[in-house]
Amino acid sequence: MRANSQLLINTPEIEIWPSGLLRARANHDARALARARHVLRRKRDGRYLAADLPEGLLPLVQRLMREPGIGEALDALDAAGERRRMGLDVIDELPLTRLLDRLDALGLDDGYGERSGLDLVAEPAVLSLAGSDRYRRPLWLHPQAARAWQAMREAAHGDDVVLESISGYRSHDYQLGIFQRKLERGQTIDQILTVNAAPGYSEHHSGRALDIGAPDEPAAEESFERTAAFEWLAAHAGDYGFVMSYPRDNPHGIVYEPWHWCHRAP
Repeated sequence: MRANSQLLINTPEIEIWPSGLLRARANHDARALARARHVLRRKRDGRYLAADLPEGLLPLVQRLMREPGIGEALDALDAAGERRRMGLDVIDELPLTRLLDRLDALGLDDGYGERSGLDLVAEPAVLSLAGSDRYRRPLWLHPQAARAWQAMREAAHGDDVVLESISGYRSHDYQLGIFQRKLERGQTIDQILTVNAAPGYSEHHSGRALDIGAPDEPAAEESFERTAAFEWLAAHAGDYGFVMSYPRDNPHGIVYEPWHWCHRAP
C-alpha cells in the first residue's frame, strides 16, 4: 500500500476510513473528524466508533473496547501503518466469517451456491478510492480494479463517452441489508434473488464489480444497453479486463444486467 493513496482498511466487523471522506452526524463527531487521521466505522450500520487522532484513539461510542471486532480493527490499523512506512502493497482477502449466519437469517441453506452456480466471494483487506459515484459517495474498489476503472473511464472520455459509476464495493453486511429492506417492502426471497445475489455471493464483495451508468439514464435499467456508454463498453471494456457478468439467459438465474461489469484480469 502506498502512502499517497486513499485507502479503506477492511476487517470483518469494522472499516477504517480516511477521515476526510466521512460526514459527521453531530457536532462532537465533527470536531473529532476534523483532527482525525482515520475513523473506525461499524459495517453493519455505518456507525462511527472511534477517531484516530495524533494523540491517540478517541472513542465515539460508549464501551468501545467491548465492540465486536475492535481488537482486530486496531491491529489492522497498526499493520497498515507499518506497511506504509515500508512502502509495501497488500492485496489480502478477509476470511469468510459469519456467512452461514447471514444465509440462515434469510432462510437460505449453504447449498445456495451449488444451486445458483455462484462462488463465495471474499472481501479485500484493502480497497482503493476510485473517485466518486453518481451520488457523490466515495467509490471503493479493489486496487487493481480501481486502476483499470480509472484508465477505462479516461479512455471513454477521450472518445466523448461518459461512464458513470453507480456502485462498487459492497460488504457482506451491506448485501444483507439490501435483502432486509426489500423483504420489508413485501418482496419474497425468490424475487430478490433474481436481481441480487445472496450475501457472500455477490461480485461486489470483491471490490472488482461495478454498476455503470450514463448521464440522464436511470440506474440499473435494461435501457442502458441502448446508450453510447454501453456500446463503448461492449467494444472496449475487455481491453481493461472488464466483462459483463450477467448476459441474457445466464446460468445463475439472475436477470440480464447490461450495467454490471466485473474486472477479471489477474
